[in-house]
Amino acid sequence: MSNKEGVFRKRKYDNFPNSQRREDKNITVNPSSLVMKAFKSFQHDLDTRHDKYERLVKLGRDITIESKRTIFLLHRITSSPNKEDILAESESKMDAVRQKIKQVAQELIGEDMYQYHRAFTPGLQEYVEAVTFKHFIQTGSLISIEDINKQLVFTTKEEEEATASHEKPVSNSLEKPTPDSLESAPGEFTLQPPSGWSLQVTPVDYLLGVADLTGELMRLCIGSVGNGDIDTPFELSQFLRQIYDGFSYIGNTGPYEISRKLYTLKQSLAKVENACYTLKVRGSEIPKHMLADVFASKAEMTEREDNMS
Repeated sequence: MSNKEGVFRKRKYDNFPNSQRREDKNITVNPSSLVMKAFKSFQHDLDTRHDKYERLVKLGRDITIESKRTIFLLHRITSSPNKEDILAESESKMDAVRQKIKQVAQELIGEDMYQYHRAFTPGLQEYVEAVTFKHFIQTGSLISIEDINKQLVFTTKEEEEATASHEKPVSNSLEKPTPDSLESAPGEFTLQPPSGWSLQVTPVDYLLGVADLTGELMRLCIGSVGNGDIDTPFELSQFLRQIYDGFSYIGNTGPYEISRKLYTLKQSLAKVENACYTLKVRGSEIPKHMLADVFASKAEMTEREDNMS
């Protein structure tokens, strides 16, 4: 077999004369040709797109990290006597996260968001998780996607200063005139105020963020019981049941990530319901300082049974 292949390669190579092979080596490419200019333009566009994608990946990673730190801070509210201070600190952290999201919005000016959506969608999901977690702690309800997107409309620095001083902002760039903005002199350009930036959370990002929220609510339930709060688990159980019913209604018609996170959501709901069952049936038998340990051990047993099945 090897000899035949060697003969075939030799015969195929011999089809080209030595003179033609030498001429091919001496061929020079004209860099000023239209074809080369077109390919250089393509190369520049691809390099620009790849660089922007990497910047968005980094911003999405920063958004994820800061959102997780906000969630960790909010979990301290079950054991801290100064809840208002923790909420105020978490709000300042969320403002810093929104500044990162503003940078993402600036990168997407004039671009199709869905071409780069995969780069920063994990950060948006983590941000939704942090925002919904904070809103639930404050109100006991689920924030809507419309309210989340209202917080992601950003203005320029000139607009903020003009709003503070009640003056009309002035743009430093010229805009194409519209019929309403034309002066009496024909063909004269006028200055238009800047429009700012916005980045809208997609319904998929919102759903996946809410699905991750259920895990934080389960941890909040265990932490509340460990601190002697026996009312919060029953409130969380009812709230998680409503979320689970909503996701069950979506079913397989939603994104493929939903089915994967629906299993984790069901586990979180089962842990909270087991905690409520233990409090209702055996709450008077177990000391309060041991309730959290009992729930943790039961959660581990439930996970092992699920993994075995």
